Amino acid sequence: MHKRLDGKRVLITQANDYMGPAISELFSEHGAEVIADTRDLTQAGAVESLIEAVGDIDVLVANLAASAHLGLSVTETDDATWAQAFDVMVHPLHRLFRSVLPQMYQREHGKIVVIGSATGLKALEGVVAYGAARHAQVGYVRAAGIEAARHNVQINLIAQNFVENPAYFPPEFTETDAFKQLLATHVPLGRLATAQEDALFALFLASDESDFFVGQAIPFSGGWVQ
Repeated sequence: MHKRLDGKRVLITQANDYMGPAISELFSEHGAEVIADTRDLTQAGAVESLIEAVGDIDVLVANLAASAHLGLSVTETDDATWAQAFDVMVHPLHRLFRSVLPQMYQREHGKIVVIGSATGLKALEGVVAYGAARHAQVGYVRAAGIEAARHNVQINLIAQNFVENPAYFPPEFTETDAFKQLLATHVPLGRLATAQEDALFALFLASDESDFFVGQAIPFSGGWVQ
């Protein structure tokens, strides 16, 4: 098998959550030295201490996820819910970029893959805090991606939805008639993506095959976003 990340040092955040396990496994299979971090990056100084301990990396996979708090209207979304979405998914993103980009700029080579959400491209009612934070990730990647490209560093985001993972699509939900109707109505492909399919997309964006992608938020949603 051609190992597309042979010799690369890869840092994956929130590695036990969301898409972390599938990406960690696949990247390891493709020759990467995977640093699977699980610490709480909302704490003051956590990102900076992480990068100092890890040292130089070739690839950052910013896997940052929080509860979507489904079904909350704008008026029901309190300050704590609003703040949590940004504290988990937005503020650590900037700190990660700020900490890893200098070393990548110095080498004039590096990749950052953000595991985002299609709700950052398409509004979804009832997830106002989560959706706003995901939109903020998209805007940040687009802006930072332009800057980084001038240093031969590529930053891109996977805007995903309807991907198998226990946090957002647990079996007790996906086996219901309501969910099956949701798929039939809103996902033209009519199924969930597997975690493996998503990890393969992340692998492409982390590899040298994706050098011409700059600041993109790429839908991965089975047609929910077009």
